Amino acid sequence: MSVVPNLPYTQVVKALQRAGFVIVRQRGSHIRLQRRIRGELIKITVPAHKPIKKSTLSKIIKVSGLTLEEFKELV
Repeated sequence: MSVVPNLPYTQVVKALQRAGFVIVRQRGSHIRLQRRIRGELIKITVPAHKPIKKSTLSKIIKVSGLTLEEFKELV
């Protein structure tokens, strides 16, 4: 079983951008990214925290449609 890494929000946002997500807006300490996959709009909100909780990062990876291994390659 793979372990979710402990990462700051800057690395998470950059990895998601490499996966094709685009920053739509930032409001306070939350960054909104989105990507259209097969006609469906995927929206992800990343909290601007250092580091992001592992449970939160796990949920972000799940919603993005990436596997943990794919996400680690993008980081």
